[in-house]
Amino acid sequence: MRVLTLSTLFPDDSRPTFGRFVERQTQGLAARPGVSVRVVAPIGVPPLLSRHPRYAALSDVPEAEVRGGLDILRPRFPVVPGPGAALAPRLLASRLLPMLRRLYANFPFDVIDAEFFWPDGPAAVRLGAALGVPVSIKARGADIHYWGTRRGCAPQVVAAGRAAAGLLAVSGPLRADMIAAGMPADRIAVHHTGVDQDSFTIADRAAAKAALGLSGPVLLSIGHLIPRKGQAIAIGALAWVPGATLLLAGEGPDRAALERAAAQSGVADRVRFLGNVAHASLPALFAAADVFVLPTASEGLANVWVESLACGVPVVTTDVGGAREVIDRPAAGRLVTREPAAFAEAIRVLLANSPEREATRAAAQPFSWDRNAEQLETHLRGLVDGHQGNTT
Repeated sequence: MRVLTLSTLFPDDSRPTFGRFVERQTQGLAARPGVSVRVVAPIGVPPLLSRHPRYAALSDVPEAEVRGGLDILRPRFPVVPGPGAALAPRLLASRLLPMLRRLYANFPFDVIDAEFFWPDGPAAVRLGAALGVPVSIKARGADIHYWGTRRGCAPQVVAAGRAAAGLLAVSGPLRADMIAAGMPADRIAVHHTGVDQDSFTIADRAAAKAALGLSGPVLLSIGHLIPRKGQAIAIGALAWVPGATLLLAGEGPDRAALERAAAQSGVADRVRFLGNVAHASLPALFAAADVFVLPTASEGLANVWVESLACGVPVVTTDVGGAREVIDRPAAGRLVTREPAAFAEAIRVLLANSPEREATRAAAQPFSWDRNAEQLETHLRGLVDGHQGNTT
């Protein structure tokens, strides 16, 4: 089986953690016997803002490279900010079609595996129709909860879901949301993420804290610094957890506002802004943490929840998306309302009565990259077989 993986959510040297889970999933699929994969990871750039600091670093990303054993093409395509966002799938498909025709001549792929619903999904449906191959689209959370509700974009998301040969959702609740939006239930399968249980494992917490120059309780939060991730709530909760240090791993437009919030709350000396952290360096942070905190407004199923549990670190997060599929026992953590007081109370309870780390880690055992790859291969082969049966 030859697979074309299409994903605008994919890491590069300028954004090493951007879509790392898509890269890892694709590596697992490519390692399966009898499966060959090529990756197209388009980069959207507004034509008039290409020199803006947000996009300038992307100019150095090669348009073709081998990374992590994967052959990757990174074509640029134009995006229009604001109301023009609805044009993204059409612009992406127009940019990719000539390239994919050339690629198909040497690598006649059997299926397009779109790894994000916007703009990848609607673009993939256009491309699949033009090239005569079936399309799978995976939903991850914000692509349904944000783009799937935005004016001009929502109808395209639903239409793509109805046109695709098969669909995947990272959690059961996200699948339910897709069905409620009008997508066909019989074509949507739940496809959980994986975790590297060897890299993300229990380590010496005291030594990890010492390596970072820390002592006392350590709280960790990982994510893009944007309002949806809720780092401001974590900072607010910190004021009610005396002696604790909060590590914020990630970068984003909210950083300055979060720094001001820490100062205004009187906890600036107990908040460390770590910036972007390479995925390979995350286990050292989890090793030092007593509690992982993510006051998110929406998720499909956050990889960081599973990675935290694999390291024996309980999670405090909100009851959104697939949280109940991960935080499914007291040793895994707490699901609370999205406000500082509720987070502070849950953190204090876990610090006072810390669960056994092996019991916490047990909650992550069902999540593995081997299982993830096996399920993805089975899903895609089913679409290929069905398509071939319909064309013979």
